[in-house]
Amino acid sequence: MNRRPERHRARAQRTTIVHGVLCMLLILVALQLWLFTATMNAFLGGDDGVVWPALGASAACLALNLGLLRYLGRL
Repeated sequence: MNRRPERHRARAQRTTIVHGVLCMLLILVALQLWLFTATMNAFLGGDDGVVWPALGASAACLALNLGLLRYLGRL
């Protein structure tokens, strides 16, 4: 009844997980770049009210990216 913990995944499972996480990272980085360019365009156009919400959304994307990178480090 003494089973080993299932810490060792098959190589194919691990590769699939890594590819999925890397795709999510790429999507979040693209979102951050788009958010940055849209915010700068609005700011330079004279709309100061968009800066703080965009900063909050960018910080959330950064937190997600760091969490995904930390998860990749554990694999």
